[in-house]
Amino acid sequence: MDILVFGKNGQVATELSRLAVGDLQLTLLGRDEADLTQPEFCAEAIGAHRPDAVINAAAYTAVDKAEEEEALAQVVNADAPAAMASTCADLGIPFLSISTDYVFSGEGKAPWRPNDQTRPQGAYGRTKLAGEKAVAEAGGLWTILRTSWVVSAHGNNFVKTMRRLGAERDSINIVADQIGGPTPAADIANACLTIARRMSEPSPPSGIYHFSGAPDVSWADFAREIFNQSDIDCAVSDIPSTDFPTPAKRPLNSRMNCDTTLRDFGIKRPDWRKGLEKILTELKANPSS
Repeated sequence: MDILVFGKNGQVATELSRLAVGDLQLTLLGRDEADLTQPEFCAEAIGAHRPDAVINAAAYTAVDKAEEEEALAQVVNADAPAAMASTCADLGIPFLSISTDYVFSGEGKAPWRPNDQTRPQGAYGRTKLAGEKAVAEAGGLWTILRTSWVVSAHGNNFVKTMRRLGAERDSINIVADQIGGPTPAADIANACLTIARRMSEPSPPSGIYHFSGAPDVSWADFAREIFNQSDIDCAVSDIPSTDFPTPAKRPLNSRMNCDTTLRDFGIKRPDWRKGLEKILTELKANPSS
């Protein structure tokens, strides 16, 4: 199977690159090969490669900066996926695009289901939701995989930030009223491949699905587990989101109901604590990651 992946240098694509074994061939495109600020180039890349499936793992993810650069985020998060999805529909190629829980309001405590009403609270969520709608409207065979709190040994993420700050300080204040499921990028990569393979089979399911790590936890408790597994002696003090204002509003509720993902693809929610162990092992072996 030949899969074309957009977002070569991102966390998920980095993990995808490690899975190219046996009959699986992955072609990963970075900004040099397909700049998402120029959606037409993304469409041309798909036409030139003619893969068996396309995975869009690229996005504008600077949540706070998006408040000032919504037009740019709109191009990357909505216009580019729209061009990809349209080309895939024309060529009969299955298309999978990764999205986010930020398309919801972030209110309440019930885990978000794929068909729940969307109501993004900021530019990042608005542009990702616009991308979802564009992909669906393009037709063809498509799947949206919403996820949350992505972490890995590469790029910028909460695990790496906590390890750095924990080594520098004796104590740290962390938000405790935002609840969600940390999701190792390696698990997302495996889920994407499972879905892509299934989409290439007869009568595949399609639509919007959710995937996040379990159990749900607060950022503060996530930090405690990072310090515990890292043997870092740094005390964590719980604070409310109001004590840590940001340009973009963060969702208090990032819980995700992943039942349909299990039902249609056989993909279970991964235990993020086990994924964290693997991430920390890699970081210890490669401190410069």
